[in-house]
Amino acid sequence: TGEVITTPYSFVATTHALWWNGITPVFVDIDPSTGNMDPDKIEAAITPRTTAIMPVHVYGKPCDTVRIQEIADKYGLKVIYDAAHAFGVEVNGESILNAGDMSTLSFHATKVYNTIEGGALVMHDEQTKKRIDYLKNFGFADEVTVVAPGINSKMDEVRSAYGLLNLRQVDSAIAARRRVAIKYREALSGVDGVTFFDDMPGVRHNYSYFPIFIDAEKYGMTRDGLYCRMKEQNVLGRRYFYPLISTFSTYKGLQSAGPENLPNAHKMADCVICLPMHHALGEEEIQRTLDLIVK
Repeated sequence: TGEVITTPYSFVATTHALWWNGITPVFVDIDPSTGNMDPDKIEAAITPRTTAIMPVHVYGKPCDTVRIQEIADKYGLKVIYDAAHAFGVEVNGESILNAGDMSTLSFHATKVYNTIEGGALVMHDEQTKKRIDYLKNFGFADEVTVVAPGINSKMDEVRSAYGLLNLRQVDSAIAARRRVAIKYREALSGVDGVTFFDDMPGVRHNYSYFPIFIDAEKYGMTRDGLYCRMKEQNVLGRRYFYPLISTFSTYKGLQSAGPENLPNAHKMADCVICLPMHHALGEEEIQRTLDLIVK
């Protein structure tokens, strides 16, 4: 079977998609400054069986798409981006979804833009689109012609209608989320043992998540300690992404899954909490969350 180079620091669906298609995932470590796949680690993982690179724009933060594309071109590999978190994200005025050969979007209810459930694929050529259109509709080319063994993965009309309504308010939702992120950053910037990501220069972020990272020694409490304390007060943070995909029973036997191969990913997974983030979060709710962390 073929191999695809990917990241262990993601939601399990990223790797499951490979496994279901008989493809072996090959994990490479992340860049601790972004949480994204480290381009410096990709070349060493390429073998004659490698067919593609599948990075994730983690928390909607853009990968180093230029470096990744250079490596892919050098070795004749495809690049498929898991852009589940990256709706509306732009780099220097251009959509991040233009990068690579294809990008996958999630429209699940937890996302900045959602259709309750569903998603989209973004590609650059008519031929690929046509093939996917067949695959998602039982292989029908017309009323009487079936050209491929497709399945039913069309979006239904009710979710589509919900999505169209959501498009009207997604820009104001992103603007509101940005205000929440600014409040979090202002309040937490002086707290010893708590760090977070700043905005990247030239990037229009969508503020889909607000992860913080706990240094237990400096903070005086472990990440899990804080997580449980928040939960007791009904403030539901999320250890996202923990545990790493590479530690799950399906994948932990892979050579690339060894902890010694993924030190940065393990470190980030062990110290992350995503704080509540939504465009409708009120002052009181934001303050309640901050009080628990600051105190």
